[in-house]
Amino acid sequence: MEKQDIFTLIEGQFSPTEYRELMLSIFKSKIRFHRMKNFSTKERFGKDDENALSRMLELQETLASIFKVIETAEKENQVLEIRAEIISNFTNSTP
Repeated sequence: MEKQDIFTLIEGQFSPTEYRELMLSIFKSKIRFHRMKNFSTKERFGKDDENALSRMLELQETLASIFKVIETAEKENQVLEIRAEIISNFTNSTP
């Protein structure tokens, strides 16, 4: 049987300003992680880490979509709700 752990990362309602700060912090951190991973691969192997570059692009595109959600919330004077969980599983594969 597979072991699964679930951790609550974010749960609550946020103003558009708070939401923007939170999302920017999370996504910039993930983009920085992949940027450093790519840098490390370039230094060690002399080539880009295609997975890291691809993931950086995906994260940047997602962040652009998030900004549109924030704009809408601001225009409509709405609060944004976030429920985010981290789900961890043990696997036998390698990254």
